[in-house]
Amino acid sequence: QVQLVESGGGLVQAGGSLRLSCAASGSFFSIATMAWYRQAPGKQREVAASITRDGTANYAESVKGRFTISRDNARRMVYLQMNSLKPEDTGAYYCNRKLNEAEYWGQGTQVTVSS
Repeated sequence: QVQLVESGGGLVQAGGSLRLSCAASGSFFSIATMAWYRQAPGKQREVAASITRDGTANYAESVKGRFTISRDNARRMVYLQMNSLKPEDTGAYYCNRKLNEAEYWGQGTQVTVSS
């Protein structure tokens, strides 16, 4: 059974940093594409960053140069290092796993950036 558990969210001032972690359980983690999505109040959920099985990372334009996604297949962990945070980065951040037709979501962790 696949489970995704996020941690690391919190309140931070603009310009600060946070590191989100996602602990994954279940088989085939190393070959799944992992991603971080975020959802601001009143807005649709959007992908912030993703990382493929071979470590190729992709980022939304709004976070390029500030966020870094990484994975540790041995520990079944995915991370999102967020630097130079802005108030518009505020929202719930969700860990996502995709493999073939199967998709899973974590419960989310809240990030609030104060100005």
